[in-house]
Amino acid sequence: MSAAVVDIPIAEAELEQRQRHSILRGFRGGQGPAGLVLVLVIAGAGLFAGVLTSADPLTQISGANLLGASADHWFGTDQLNRDVFSRALHGIRVDLLIVFVAVPVGAVIGSLIGLLATTNAVADVVAQRVFDVILSFPTLIFAIALAAIIGPGTTAVIVVIIAAEIPGFGRQIRTAVLRVREQPYVEAATVIGAGTWWTLRKHVLPNVFEPLIVQLALSLSLGVFVESAMSFIGIGVRPPQPSLGSIIADSIPNLDANPAFAAGPLVLVAGLTLGFLLIAQALGRAARVG
Repeated sequence: MSAAVVDIPIAEAELEQRQRHSILRGFRGGQGPAGLVLVLVIAGAGLFAGVLTSADPLTQISGANLLGASADHWFGTDQLNRDVFSRALHGIRVDLLIVFVAVPVGAVIGSLIGLLATTNAVADVVAQRVFDVILSFPTLIFAIALAAIIGPGTTAVIVVIIAAEIPGFGRQIRTAVLRVREQPYVEAATVIGAGTWWTLRKHVLPNVFEPLIVQLALSLSLGVFVESAMSFIGIGVRPPQPSLGSIIADSIPNLDANPAFAAGPLVLVAGLTLGFLLIAQALGRAARVG
């Protein structure tokens, strides 16, 4: 009995050390640093939009209709004489604010449902059916249906992203918990009288940290795509507030007059999506190696 008590903290210490090394490995050369640099550069551009450009994203500039890219207007101007570069940088801020609110909320809800599913057979069946229902609807179809009910806008985008993330996190943590709780040190904790929730908190959750971090990075990439897609088809962030998706949508009829109108925001969306995806892949590979 005493050996089991001693072995548990040793296993936890080794686990924490392995997790730190695994995360650090993900950012040593290759995809991890590349993805991190992409995200930090683009996010920094959005954060310091007021410093990087003096143009107001909502102000119409006299005589500046659909101008091409230049030193004064890096992405040119739009059909309403507004500076596209300024709108794109402020759009980054809007997009990331939505994503960094919606994804963690979806992660918490999904993780809690996944945890509850492991404590009771009935709860497990109900949770899996809920996940199946959510996954049965393509994200954009669900977005259109929700926008028809509550109206388009930022709230609809946040709700869609939250709903889209719940099954991924729920099933991720459910699978990890079912695997980890069969480990000897978890069984030892149960034998010496540890309750279910104490065991989950002290032994199971630290073990699912790595897969949840990987899922979080992947979900941030998906969140950027969902927000951009919803705004592109007109059910996301409402004008005149800028978002990358709505700017790209406005650019489509004006590609011949100003190609940079579309190219600039497209590069930013692709950069954010790719950056988060590279981080997720690097962390996933490091966790598997570790």
